[in-house]
Amino acid sequence: MNPAIYFPPELLLKAQNIRVVFFDVDGVLTDGSLYFTETGETIKRFNTLDGQGLKLLQRAGVVVAVITGRDSKPLRLRLAALGVEHVRYGTEDKGPAAQEILTALGLEWHEAAGMGDDWPDLAVMQRCALACAPQNAHVEVKAIAHFVTHAKGGEGAAREFCDLLLVASGRYVGLLEGSIGRTA
Repeated sequence: MNPAIYFPPELLLKAQNIRVVFFDVDGVLTDGSLYFTETGETIKRFNTLDGQGLKLLQRAGVVVAVITGRDSKPLRLRLAALGVEHVRYGTEDKGPAAQEILTALGLEWHEAAGMGDDWPDLAVMQRCALACAPQNAHVEVKAIAHFVTHAKGGEGAAREFCDLLLVASGRYVGLLEGSIGRTA
């Protein structure tokens, strides 16, 4: 099978040895908007493309980790439904949180990738071997990113990054063929 997806070879080389990926939530897994009910409850909108990408990464043996400055019941429910086990909620200082996760996994920064959209994500992204930003990220974040997605945060940007990592790992075609085989 010849997949339609394409990434530059130099980007694929940079992504080959990634074993853990750190994701921010607001502006990456969501569109960054905060919706509040009359009672003050937070409502979040997640994209199913992004969720499928996270699940595919995990199936390919890549650890998905989430470090977010906020905490909410909808977020906890979504991450649990996706099987994401390594999560730090309400964390503004993301660098030490990422280091804790790496240490727990027995991994190093050169095996890590990170995706963020704003200044609190810079500490993680600068240390990772591969940094990604959604198309609508802050200019300083895009300036250090090795890859800027075509999609905006919450609109499939995380899926683009997941696809890049899957192609680089050599697992993309097999997962795609497995999906096609299940629907036939």
